[in-house]
Amino acid sequence: MLPVMLDPTRMRIGLAGRGALTLKRLEWFRKLGITPELFSDDPSPELQEFAADLILPRLPDPSDLVALDVLWIADLESHEAEDLFIQARAVKVLVNVEDDLPFCDFHTPSVVKRGRLVIAAGTGGASPAVASAVRSRLEDAFPEGWADALEDIAAARSALRAAGAAPAEVSADAKRRLAAARLI
Repeated sequence: MLPVMLDPTRMRIGLAGRGALTLKRLEWFRKLGITPELFSDDPSPELQEFAADLILPRLPDPSDLVALDVLWIADLESHEAEDLFIQARAVKVLVNVEDDLPFCDFHTPSVVKRGRLVIAAGTGGASPAVASAVRSRLEDAFPEGWADALEDIAAARSALRAAGAAPAEVSADAKRRLAAARLI
């Protein structure tokens, strides 16, 4: 696996599906502050209630796909998911079909978010339960105080860099600030 963090402000993200898995993925996106383009030709009542204002009432068509960079697919019949996967890959869209490893260009990690600090744990699709257990340990290891500490460090980093500080000095300052906040 090649771990990367994608900037959702620089790409178009799509989510296609109908039911509980689509709703779960949409809730995950919202916790991360992301609003994907949501395609659903037959949303479950729960999905309709949760996201009625976002739903595009269809599955993505070729013109939708060429505009996307990444697409998550959930709650579709196997043949529908496979067909959508093939169409999306043909136009270079990265695809994840929930719980169907042969149709995943990437895997969705378990995530701990502390302000702008994002920590991800993944198993390459081998065991989402293991990734979830790791996430739980990370939540304990990285308390909410990391969010404020990161903002302080980011502001100090900008000031130090503007003043011409060397990278080693900037790094040392960050470590001092983490220690002062009793995070390391």
